[in-house]
Amino acid sequence: MKSFWSWLKRHTILYHLTVIALVFIGVAVASFVAMALGTRHSARRTVPDFVGLRLNDAEYFADRRNLEIIVNDSLHVSAYPGGVILDQLPKGGVVVKPGRKVYVTINSSRQRMVAVPYVAGRSLRQAKNMLETAGLTIDHLEYVEDIATNYVLAEYVNGVEILEESELKAEKGSGVVLRVGVAAGERTTAVPQVVARSLFEAKSRLWESGLNIGEIVFDEGIPALDRNRAKVYKQSVMPSRAASYGSRISLHLTLDSEKIESAVAECEREVKATLKAKMEADSIAKAEQRLLEEGANSAASQDKAQQQSEDNFFF
Repeated sequence: MKSFWSWLKRHTILYHLTVIALVFIGVAVASFVAMALGTRHSARRTVPDFVGLRLNDAEYFADRRNLEIIVNDSLHVSAYPGGVILDQLPKGGVVVKPGRKVYVTINSSRQRMVAVPYVAGRSLRQAKNMLETAGLTIDHLEYVEDIATNYVLAEYVNGVEILEESELKAEKGSGVVLRVGVAAGERTTAVPQVVARSLFEAKSRLWESGLNIGEIVFDEGIPALDRNRAKVYKQSVMPSRAASYGSRISLHLTLDSEKIESAVAECEREVKATLKAKMEADSIAKAEQRLLEEGANSAASQDKAQQQSEDNFFF
């Protein structure tokens, strides 16, 4: 090795080139090592799934894995208790470097309070729209006999009647009970089609038709935060059929587009069959009415002819 360096030193240009190359290699190696140490290139952590955990429990597990929890937002989802984590970024199972921040959305303990509007004396549709604008919803409809159908007679929150001078507040999203009138001769309403609609849209259409919401069933495995994307694929009473005012319609929801498409096709067949049956029934009723009218006319003509004959006999 010494003889090599001695030989190399006798060739000045080659010697300097060799020294430059060695320095360059040394700097590159040192930079790589420094970068690896600075970025902990070889260290990895798998982010746990914090969804459903309380914030303090999540912070404990994060600290043990050299991760940091940052509360990024808060929502109110009634399906979860207050203080639990609803969503996180990065998601559980993602591999990150130590010290990485995990941003979470937590469930707030309660919603903010909003003023309850006075909706008595208005139509059911107007009352529903006013409540939704205020951030409230309908709990259920109570029908009582009245001269006008689907006009709100009274409203209640937690059993307390809301009067025009009331200044009651309720949590945003709370339900209001509406007492609604129905005329003696109008006991049924047509069930609207709510298949392929979101839960909010389905509820709105059913309430406008004077119907209540029954059981709400989501497909298994749909997280609470994704339920607003789910669509109705089954309703307990098919569209266009008659139901008593105040009846409860149960809904099943899914994220499966094939289920929804199949349900839409079934509803279309049901509506067509219902309309066809109604047209046939109307045709039969009209034919029977026409026969009755013809029979009545014939009887009247016979009576008139008989009366004329009797008159001619006496004169």
